[in-house]
Amino acid sequence: MSKIPVYMMPGLAASTAIFERIKLPEANFEIHLLEWEIPLEKESLLNYAKRIAEKIIHPNPVLIGVSFGGILVQEMARFIKVRKVIIISSVKSNLEFPRRFKLGKKTKAYKLIPMSLLLNIENLAKFSFGATINKRIKLYEKFLSVRDIRYLEWAVEQVILWDRTVVDENVIHIHGDADDVFPIKYITNCIVVKGGTHIMILNKYKWLNENLPYIIVGAEKEGNILENKYKS
Repeated sequence: MSKIPVYMMPGLAASTAIFERIKLPEANFEIHLLEWEIPLEKESLLNYAKRIAEKIIHPNPVLIGVSFGGILVQEMARFIKVRKVIIISSVKSNLEFPRRFKLGKKTKAYKLIPMSLLLNIENLAKFSFGATINKRIKLYEKFLSVRDIRYLEWAVEQVILWDRTVVDENVIHIHGDADDVFPIKYITNCIVVKGGTHIMILNKYKWLNENLPYIIVGAEKEGNILENKYKS
């Protein structure tokens, strides 16, 4: 039996180190980590997604994306045949954005964010992971690797202006009920992780390691029916 290729994309400005605690049974799965690249001048999200999708060398892979990475893998799936798309701490369309994102789009307030300030690790951590990690900045220094102003300006704009309004019903969405970046009240049809924050890829890794294999293959875990965790 060949192993299932699983490609993982981190969140905005994050390094692949965020996946260091994610372990899947090596007999069945083969993990490949995708990294952010500096966007080309005036490159659209769709063209960027196509470029990153070209790095996938296995047929019919599983794509897993966290936060902005979740948005990206959904766009990547337009260009390659995938076994499954799984997003974590992300959104399936711009209809799931919180009000501040929608207001930012309407007013173009995102253009007023001084990106040079985001190059400071504390500010970047707040922006990427939410405000609640202030006391743990040092822990996340290694998880935030992309501090290029061109990338940050591009990434923020691509999130705010994401134009997907029709949800791909095949996307599997895993979301924490304590996410402060994409609040659960705006999210529908997801597997809810109790106590999961926007950085649950780091601190809910045990839940993910236990459940991801079943989610990937579409199997039911004995004594723990995932369907019961769905929030409509």
